[in-house]
Amino acid sequence: MKLLIIEDSEPLRRSLMVGFKHLGFSVDTSGDGSTGLSMCLSNDYDFILLDLMLPHVDGISLLKTLRKMGKQAKVIVVSAKSLPADKIDALLSGADDYMTKPFSFDELHARIVSIARRGNITNKNNKISISQYTLDLFTKTLTYQSQLINLTKNEFLIIECLFLAPNRVINIEQISEAVAGSFESLSKNCIEAHLSTIRKKIRQLGAEPLIQNKRGFGYYVSNKNALN
Repeated sequence: MKLLIIEDSEPLRRSLMVGFKHLGFSVDTSGDGSTGLSMCLSNDYDFILLDLMLPHVDGISLLKTLRKMGKQAKVIVVSAKSLPADKIDALLSGADDYMTKPFSFDELHARIVSIARRGNITNKNNKISISQYTLDLFTKTLTYQSQLINLTKNEFLIIECLFLAPNRVINIEQISEAVAGSFESLSKNCIEAHLSTIRKKIRQLGAEPLIQNKRGFGYYVSNKNALN
């Protein structure tokens, strides 16, 4: 997925860029609102991480301009402003989420995964390729060398959760929330049964293994390209 970080703190901007590139995101950055706005209007991003207190053009003005121009990228505000009025203003101006600094990188990534899971990401390239597998987020399909692997809804949601965070170990609780949602859960046995079925379907195609297990921690899919 394509991500733009608009943040005037160089250390935070660089830290976020490195973290998301490690997860396989395509990342652009800007240190001021004017440049950031120009980048937003001339490119199609899936997500924008937006600070509010920016040089030249403030975050709220930038956000309002994006929505006025019809840009539908998902925007997560990351700001030191913590008053309810600030959050309300950002959300009513078109933000999809709001996080107060300092924040956890893992939580920020989880929120991006959650928003992406709802669909309607704007980039026309809604496909994630890992090894010889391709996950299509638009058609909700998984293929291996163009061969379709028939998955149930829950099986697809498990694969989607792992593909959105390549090389990152996802524990059972996180997988359960990705499949069932914040207010429900699937048992460990149920998740492992789904994983077993997915692996069986992959073996039947003669495909190379996809899902890896780090015993005691969770599961992951390995994408070496994401580490470059």
